Amino acid sequence: MLKNFKSKAALKIIAPVVVVLTGISISWAIVVHKPQPTSQILNDEAPLVQVVKVEPQTVKLNIRSQGVVVPRTEIDLVPEVAGQIVQLHPSLVAGGFFEPGDVLIKIDARNYDYAIAEAHARIAEAERQVMTEEAQAEQARNEWHSLGEGEPSALTLRQPQLAEARAKLKAAEADLTKARLQRSRCEWRAPFAGRVRERHTGLGQYVQPGEKLARIYAIDVVQVRLPLATDQFTYFDLLLAHRKSKSETGPKVIFSTHFAGAMQSWEGHIVRAEGALDEETGLLHAVAEVRDPYTVKAGQSPLMPGLFVNAEIEGRDQSDVFVLPSGAVNTSHKVLWVDREDRLRIRQVSILRREPDRVLVKSGLDTGDRVVISGIQVPVEGMKLRPEIVSPGLTSAKTLADTSMPDQAM
Repeated sequence: MLKNFKSKAALKIIAPVVVVLTGISISWAIVVHKPQPTSQILNDEAPLVQVVKVEPQTVKLNIRSQGVVVPRTEIDLVPEVAGQIVQLHPSLVAGGFFEPGDVLIKIDARNYDYAIAEAHARIAEAERQVMTEEAQAEQARNEWHSLGEGEPSALTLRQPQLAEARAKLKAAEADLTKARLQRSRCEWRAPFAGRVRERHTGLGQYVQPGEKLARIYAIDVVQVRLPLATDQFTYFDLLLAHRKSKSETGPKVIFSTHFAGAMQSWEGHIVRAEGALDEETGLLHAVAEVRDPYTVKAGQSPLMPGLFVNAEIEGRDQSDVFVLPSGAVNTSHKVLWVDREDRLRIRQVSILRREPDRVLVKSGLDTGDRVVISGIQVPVEGMKLRPEIVSPGLTSAKTLADTSMPDQAM
């Protein structure tokens, strides 16, 4: 009994020791037999970048803007006499065309014909009275010379009566002229070749002077107001209308828009700048004109009022300009370029102008410089590169969008 008790006590002491020793042995075996790491040689190969060789060019500094087409001449059709409308031109409907001299509206002229007849009667009466007074004046003069002595008075010679009769004749003639004028106003003739924008009257309606009956516009010339920043006027030749400056045709403008299922374009010219800056935006509007907008060429639609169009104004030629893709210059005006030893250099440049798809650099580059146009994650001055020369014309919009330099890395 005592012997079994001692065996159990010894087992309780020895078991933990055995477990600990076993764990130590396993750990030692793992450490001793672990696989040795293989040495890896880091490949420090220089990154491949795309570059373009820059050359100074002469570029045209075109300016982009946009605006809405409006007629140069647009008026309301308003009668000057009252009466009932008895005739409407068949084309006096929204969108209708008409020619100069077409009678667009005719008002009942009978009342004005009566006025003309009455004026003729008053003229005849006034002429008779003048003749009577002239005869009486002549008779009075003869009687005075036969019987009187000295100088006769004006009243004796009936001069006031004769003057009154002649004045009444002139008034009657003026009434006839006025009646004829009113009669002519019963027909409203088109002053130009044009088109009807809207109509507000109908056949048989009684109208009053000053009432708006329709709105029409001329189709010889349309205009587009183009908002421009004041510094953009330095890029093209346009006098800002000094007091004694002569009006001359300004630079050419190409208008374009998507219309009738296709991209359409029209050519016009800047004719003037407006007389004041916009108080809210600070912009100055240039006015462009397109002549014969309804003279349709092959595959071209008419340039209709109300169209929203994009405009590209022909600018001046600028020489010695370096043209780079838009992503090649960051907002700090810095570029990446590769020196003769194929090492990265960072250079500050002076920008003439930024455009949506390119940057025009006026200084800071030399002929033959290799400018980086592909992305470098962390550009470091002096790092080794593998440049690949590409043609600027082959850089796609996607490539340029993906290769913009991080400003913070500069």
